[in-house]
Amino acid sequence: QVQLVESGGGLVQPGGSLRLSCAASGFGFTSYRMSWYRQAPGKERELVATISYIGGTITYSDSVKGRFTISRNNVENTVSLQMNSLKSEDTAVYYCNAQSVAPKRVYWGQGTQVTVSS
Repeated sequence: QVQLVESGGGLVQPGGSLRLSCAASGFGFTSYRMSWYRQAPGKERELVATISYIGGTITYSDSVKGRFTISRNNVENTVSLQMNSLKSEDTAVYYCNAQSVAPKRVYWGQGTQVTVSS
């Protein structure tokens, strides 16, 4: 059974930090590119950060570049998102995503709420 379980969300003040984690199971983790997406109320889901199979290639959206760091642990089958200097516009539900190319498969976690507010 495929599972992506996010944790680490919560309420934080502007300028603060949070670390999100995603625990993966039920599929070949090292064969999947891992990403974090987010969706704010009334907005479309957007890609935040992606890390390749062994972490050699990492990309960020312009809105989080320099503030967020994605990492993965291929022994523990986890992917993390360290979020620093948080802004109110970072408020959203954050989703863990796994994608493989051949065969093409996509898995999603249930999401974790991040609220940045004073």
